[in-house]
Amino acid sequence: MKKWIAIYTKSRHEKTTASALEEKGYAVYLPLIRQKRKWSDRTKWVDAPLFKSYMFVQCEIKQGLFILQTPGVVSIVKFSGQIAVVPSETILSLRMMIEGGFIPEPIDYFIKGDLVEVKEGPMKGVTGEVIRVDKHDRLLLRIDAIQHSVSIQINRGFLKTLK
Repeated sequence: MKKWIAIYTKSRHEKTTASALEEKGYAVYLPLIRQKRKWSDRTKWVDAPLFKSYMFVQCEIKQGLFILQTPGVVSIVKFSGQIAVVPSETILSLRMMIEGGFIPEPIDYFIKGDLVEVKEGPMKGVTGEVIRVDKHDRLLLRIDAIQHSVSIQINRGFLKTLK
């Protein structure tokens, strides 16, 4: 039975990899959103992947080796050594959201120990370490500059992970 799986691609190779997989006969879903990009000489609207370096492929799980042989494919996403299967309902929801004109904005996923920076709002530029994440988007940040920890409730969309 065919299932949707997530594929990790080379950076900025999402569209060519999707085309190569489609040529091999696979059903591919690469969620694209319209974004305004600015260069030094012009500004232009482009279709950019919603999830950088990721796409979804519908296939038999045992066909993974053939998918890995496709130019641009780096790996198949796995959790605990098992290929991560994406429910069809999730793919359908993404399609409906994007085709319905909604502009989804991916939000970083934070775990304990991540270094983050506030990118919007009155705390813009503040950096800290995620000590705890709870269900109400409450992050406990340790701010080393003042050697204290503060608990703040902040929208995850205001934060970005530091490398």
